[in-house]
Amino acid sequence: MKTLFSIILLSITVLSFSQKATQHEFQISKKWQDLLDKDFSNFEKFVGVPHSSVKLEGYAKSDDVRNGTPLGLNNDPKNVMTMIEEDGELLFKVTGEIYAGLTTLQEFENYHLKAQFKWGEKVWEPRLTKPKDNGILYHCHGEHGEFWNVWMSSLEFQIIEEGMGDFVGLVRGRADIYAGMVKKNYYQATTSKDTLKTFGGGGGNPGYCHVNKPNENPDGEWNTLELICVGNQSLHVVNGKVVMVVRNSRQVLNGKEIPLSKGKIQLQSEGAESYYKDVQIKSVSKFPKAYKKQAGL
Repeated sequence: MKTLFSIILLSITVLSFSQKATQHEFQISKKWQDLLDKDFSNFEKFVGVPHSSVKLEGYAKSDDVRNGTPLGLNNDPKNVMTMIEEDGELLFKVTGEIYAGLTTLQEFENYHLKAQFKWGEKVWEPRLTKPKDNGILYHCHGEHGEFWNVWMSSLEFQIIEEGMGDFVGLVRGRADIYAGMVKKNYYQATTSKDTLKTFGGGGGNPGYCHVNKPNENPDGEWNTLELICVGNQSLHVVNGKVVMVVRNSRQVLNGKEIPLSKGKIQLQSEGAESYYKDVQIKSVSKFPKAYKKQAGL
């Protein structure tokens, strides 16, 4: 009996270790690697609050999706985020019907992330009449659902019509950008280095900075998006052009600023159908020369 118990205990231990090893087996290297696969091996989903217009029985809904009860971790009854095959290619499809995030299981720092992205046709409440919206959240930290009951505290590479590459600081995420106020509450990145403006992290700072000039392709066409993070600086690159230079990234915790140079990566669902493919990542120690020159670093 004692022997049998020992065997069972050993089996449970091995299984537990195996599961943990599987979750963390992805190792970033200096060579490009696929971050997304058909089984979402390196990710978990967190689905937010369904809008009242969503056809979904048995779950609480809300007219204001920032409030209410989220569907939660790995609970995606509407298949908001799936892997599909199209013309022999593996695509990550985001319906946008419910706000959600696909989040890496591990944190990353000093990396170059790139992906192909395009818009689909469908849009949903609460953004039915607004520009199509999505985003790549990076340096994600804290708990799921800290922002609008769905996303994590983070920095954002915004993906929005006429503004791919905009910057957003979510919850405690804060950074500096050379920017100027074009009109009330509308800040835009500038190529001059006259005014280093702080964005995000509360404290009365604006949370959003627009790109100086959009560089995205027409709706329905693929765009090459690149996020490059080195230390506490990052570049937002759209179709080969640096559109945003983010400096001094940090988080505000208990009133203190703490350098922020790593975290999880989260892909959003935010009211618009969209597609990703060739989502890849590699380790870097410095910015590519061409982009560094563009960024004036």
